[in-house]
Amino acid sequence: MTVFTSQKRNKMKKRFIILIDFSEYSSNLIKYACDWNKQVNAELLLVHQSIVLAPALTDNESRQQIAEHTNEEALQKLKTLAKKLIPPTVKVSFNVSESNLQHTLPKLLEEPYDNLILTGIKGTGLLKKLFLGSVALQVIDNTKNCIVAMPKEIDTFSHEKIFVAVTEKHPLNILELNKFLNFFDDKDTTITFFYLAKPNEKTKGIERHLKELKEMFSDKYNTSFAIYEGNNPFSDIKKVINNKIDEMLIVQKGSRLLTDQLFRRFLINELVYEGQTPLIVLP
Repeated sequence: MTVFTSQKRNKMKKRFIILIDFSEYSSNLIKYACDWNKQVNAELLLVHQSIVLAPALTDNESRQQIAEHTNEEALQKLKTLAKKLIPPTVKVSFNVSESNLQHTLPKLLEEPYDNLILTGIKGTGLLKKLFLGSVALQVIDNTKNCIVAMPKEIDTFSHEKIFVAVTEKHPLNILELNKFLNFFDDKDTTITFFYLAKPNEKTKGIERHLKELKEMFSDKYNTSFAIYEGNNPFSDIKKVINNKIDEMLIVQKGSRLLTDQLFRRFLINELVYEGQTPLIVLP
């Protein structure tokens, strides 16, 4: 039974679910997915959540009519964007609804595809606490699927260097990591598994785990591992990851990098947004 499931999964079509809000991020998200798609031949699904503006005392029938009109306008806008940016050889479909993404996405994820969800990351000032932007953060928190969160400047795909953050409390979802890696070929790809240590933390146990991960993936990829420790591990890791070229950063949902305010701020503001590095969050 397990073998059958595995074979069935390998044959499943791949799909990029791209969250479009018609902001400055939307065009580059689509361009990035199209460039990535040259390797994987996935379908594209453009998803938009409409904001229905109706007076407070509007009756249900009128509110429904307003919603339908809003959705139709958004659908035409999506189609225009798709025609402009997506090659005719790529299969694309659309989903427009006033329903919250938290209701829409689980239904879409039940469909027989291996999905990646692409969303934009909002840039932030130092005083803001919404380090991912409210929509991206809600999607990450509430969706059981791999999320690709993109800073706005990137529109071309590369997987030359992949950095995978490892923690002890929240082990990597190896199944989901493999599923993500199957979205591109394994040529010329280097994967570095790393751990961000606290000052004076004992790291022998995590070092063993990093070595195991390095060996697990060494048959298909160039693999290595690193432990960033000492009084300022942040500056050390920035020297390696924040090079602004051909990099991806993978984080496990629930890990310290996503839950701790200090770590999240460092991850999003300094590595992802300033460093222009795509962030992949494993469920």
